[in-house]
Amino acid sequence: MTDKWIATPTRTKEILETHGFAFKKSLGQNFIVDVNILNNIIRKAGIDKRAGVIEIGPGIGALTEQLAIHADKVVAYEIDQRLYPILDETLASYSNVRILQEDILEADAARMIETYFASDQPVHVVSNLPYYITTPILMRLLRDQLPVTSLTVMIQKEVADRMAAEPNQKSYGSLSIAVQYYTEASVVMNVPKNVFMPPPNVGSSVLKLTRREQAPVEVDNEAYFFTIVRACFAQRRKTLRNNLIRHFNTTDKLQVVETLEASGIDETRRGETLTMAEFAVLSNTFYRLIEKMR
Repeated sequence: MTDKWIATPTRTKEILETHGFAFKKSLGQNFIVDVNILNNIIRKAGIDKRAGVIEIGPGIGALTEQLAIHADKVVAYEIDQRLYPILDETLASYSNVRILQEDILEADAARMIETYFASDQPVHVVSNLPYYITTPILMRLLRDQLPVTSLTVMIQKEVADRMAAEPNQKSYGSLSIAVQYYTEASVVMNVPKNVFMPPPNVGSSVLKLTRREQAPVEVDNEAYFFTIVRACFAQRRKTLRNNLIRHFNTTDKLQVVETLEASGIDETRRGETLTMAEFAVLSNTFYRLIEKMR
């Protein structure tokens, strides 16, 4: 490994000391100092010279640099103003990188894609995401239905496991359903703490989300579907019957029980045992029967 790259302990320390940069815990800043890890992430993401890449939270540019080498163009969102002069310096020799001084949660990412990438260009998200705000960022990108092929992100291992979990697994929950409704999710690698500066307090994994052409289930009302899913996981140890009675806040428990019977799903089951297809049946049944009576 050579210290010409940003992602080495020596070069990273040198950059931070030169600019008097101090890590902010509130921004979840943990910089990767291992080029092999970064290149493995890029391989897992399937990045080649045709690709356009969106990065969120480039830090001092360690991943950005490697992406610039492998991809056609990189657009990175950064909100920490202290990093702008550092990025100007570390990425000066890469003409295919654009740093946007914006918060991804407030940005018009669809407009950005139209502006910076060709209409026929495959676009991917590749990021070492700030762990404290991983879920809001990913759900925002997924719900906005952005024209991206995949999202390959370094996140907290526990969250990655939840997003990729299958029925009857301990990590399976409403977040699993939400993510897998829009994408095919898989944990593609685990990452040791010692490749970060400073090392995080939690384990890390790389999660790859591949966009689905269409949802894997048909639902009458998407928002209602997610509401029912969340209701079924509200108290994990409780049955569907109890969670749904609580959700509908009704004294007419029989109505909930009869609607459950109409769905063909056993009322004594728990949310963690249901497949997405079963949640779709449950949601559609309640939407058609109970909502008509409201």
